[in-house]
Amino acid sequence: MKALFALLLLISSTLTQAVPDALRQSGSDWRQWGSGEMSWFGIALYRATLWVDAGPTAVAIADAPSALQLDYRRDIPRARLVESSVDEMRRLGASEAQLQRWQSELQRIFPDVKEGETIVGVHYPGQGAVFFHRGRRSGEVADADFARLFFAIWLDERSRSPDLRAALLTRPEN
Repeated sequence: MKALFALLLLISSTLTQAVPDALRQSGSDWRQWGSGEMSWFGIALYRATLWVDAGPTAVAIADAPSALQLDYRRDIPRARLVESSVDEMRRLGASEAQLQRWQSELQRIFPDVKEGETIVGVHYPGQGAVFFHRGRRSGEVADADFARLFFAIWLDERSRSPDLRAALLTRPEN
């Protein structure tokens, strides 16, 4: 019986993750929504998990704060993170003037990431975004357009990774 319980506990822990410290400390009621792997030519880059604030102020999922947790599977330099983010936001409709401002913000906020590290970005609709690296706040961008386009990289129907988008947007059964 103990072995069966341990196996069930192991299986359930691989299906849902613990709420990241950066989110738990906010006092909101964060719920895991979906999760999936991002790969490039078969090379795992990161595991992405979408969290949604299910607290009393959340009227609709689109209006609720949400967070994207990226657990990195390999080292990626800051310059590459910034460049990829800017390129994707450009593809999704950001102007060059916006991208110039946002690029310097991203350079300030994003670190070089090492395999095993985590970045959590929290989207506050209509307000902006706050970022955490290794559980510590690394910065914020108080610009609603930035936040909308940044999170659209993963969540917009024009995402370059439709399989990851579908996995993130898969509603939990409970």
